[in-house]
Amino acid sequence: MALDVKELMAKVGRIRFLTDRLIDDELSGNYHSMFKGQGVEFDEVRPYEPGDDVRSIDWNVTARTGQPYIKRYKEERELTIFFLVDVSGSLSYGSRGRSKADLAAEVSALLALTAIRNQDKVGLVLFSDRILKYVPPRKGRDSVMRLAREVLAAGDGAQGGTDMVEALKFFNGIRKRRAVVFLVSDFILPSSCPRDEFEKIVRATAGRHDMISICVSDPAETEMPDVGLVELEDPETGEITIADTSSASVRKSFSDAAAREKSDIERLFVKSAVDSISLSTDKPYIDEVRKLFRRRAYKRR
Repeated sequence: MALDVKELMAKVGRIRFLTDRLIDDELSGNYHSMFKGQGVEFDEVRPYEPGDDVRSIDWNVTARTGQPYIKRYKEERELTIFFLVDVSGSLSYGSRGRSKADLAAEVSALLALTAIRNQDKVGLVLFSDRILKYVPPRKGRDSVMRLAREVLAAGDGAQGGTDMVEALKFFNGIRKRRAVVFLVSDFILPSSCPRDEFEKIVRATAGRHDMISICVSDPAETEMPDVGLVELEDPETGEITIADTSSASVRKSFSDAAAREKSDIERLFVKSAVDSISLSTDKPYIDEVRKLFRRRAYKRR
């Protein structure tokens, strides 16, 4: 059942309180290191000096003047950060006190608040098997709280399947200039999704934008407890399956299938040069976000 307005605002308030406490100088500094400088624009040309990168030589000006000149660029003052958040039926699940949709809202708000503190703009695309909401990029804390509110409201009443291919096509259609894209999902792809088509659109998006995947999961999705006969319902299709969890082979088959799916997705991201982190509803997420920021800041240095 969907949250009423009072419950929704209370959840948004808690997220604001939690994320405000988590953002510190280290997180904000590493954010700046990992993103700033990726968006650059031409500034001027100047004479070449020993030690300059020869790849920056402006050959047209050099040919006209007979002296080597290099192009200078300046860092764009602001970036555009987009959150593509999956709010399909499977995101409503949670066995440890909070749903995957709650986790998606929290980590999106944390990242968005960090972006706002660095004077960047944040935008949002919510999707399931269709595009549910598009919020153009804006600055300011109000836009971040709206982002959290939209994700929570949609995630709490999450239903329907997942069409990540169409979501990425939609984003590529509306955003021509380079942006930083956080793709937030549990990456449980339906059997109807052609894997080659998904790989193609991921590579296309990562080639145009700086794409980072955030996988939200729940431990019960990979570890089936021994509780006898149970009914399992697919939250996206409503299909009911009876499983005998007292069977060790059934439990192992369940775990193996989940591990294979996760491994396939991770390999795709590595091949496509997409940074990724995995978060779980039963663990704090801030350490994984810090590791991502440090890793990317180190690679850029």
